[in-house]
Amino acid sequence: MQVFAAARESQDPATPPASRQRSEGGGGRSLLLTENVRSIGGPPSLFDALSPVERETVIKCGRRQVLYRGKTLFNQGARHDGIFLIETGRIRVFYTAPSQREITLAYWHPGNFVGGPEVFGGGLHQWSGVATSNSSVVHLPGKELRKLVVEIPNLAIGLIEGLTFKGKCYSTLAQMLGTRSITQRLAHLLLHLVELYGVEDADGRVIAAAFTHADIAHMVGATRQWVTISLKRMQEKGIVLTKRSQIVVWRPDVLEEMRGQAAD
Repeated sequence: MQVFAAARESQDPATPPASRQRSEGGGGRSLLLTENVRSIGGPPSLFDALSPVERETVIKCGRRQVLYRGKTLFNQGARHDGIFLIETGRIRVFYTAPSQREITLAYWHPGNFVGGPEVFGGGLHQWSGVATSNSSVVHLPGKELRKLVVEIPNLAIGLIEGLTFKGKCYSTLAQMLGTRSITQRLAHLLLHLVELYGVEDADGRVIAAAFTHADIAHMVGATRQWVTISLKRMQEKGIVLTKRSQIVVWRPDVLEEMRGQAAD
């Protein structure tokens, strides 16, 4: 079964990153598409594997960047050099096709790193990264990172585990896009957003999270127009209600049937 997992939203990046990092335990749960329930929430936090001294050593070797919502961290096709450790906020990683269609690979949260797979630099970025909430990251250039993994084995192990997880995640995403219908993926996503963000309301279960139709489209591999039309049809059938920027689920039982057997 496909599973979407999500995490807390971060606050203002103006808050001191070090104190924010400690208060959040150095991590968060990431939002990604996977069939393996053990993969819910993403890989272990890279920070959790490091001692306080090791963590400070790593941070000092990097350069902190504050990004406000909507700011691009790196671009597909740009020169690759090292990784970005997420201290606070949320980074969306996505691929843009020649047709300009986008597919979201994952939303990564504190404790994760982005900018792979060539963590030591070289080549070009295979996808783009953008902050979807106010964020703070630490850029570790490839040359510095190579020195650090020699000195700090736990960092090397964390990088290997993270890259392994990302490889499996992106492979699974490609498989599901080729074997599951868009309608199935949409129904499944709505159910998991209810599980993660659902709040009881007089109208039903409100998905209390800000995801636009375009965001949803990028996650399930569809167009914004398709998502808008599909949600309208679901509303006409009494399955969901869309109001303003919110989605209310009326009939989760019907969505369960749709994600199990549906045709586009």
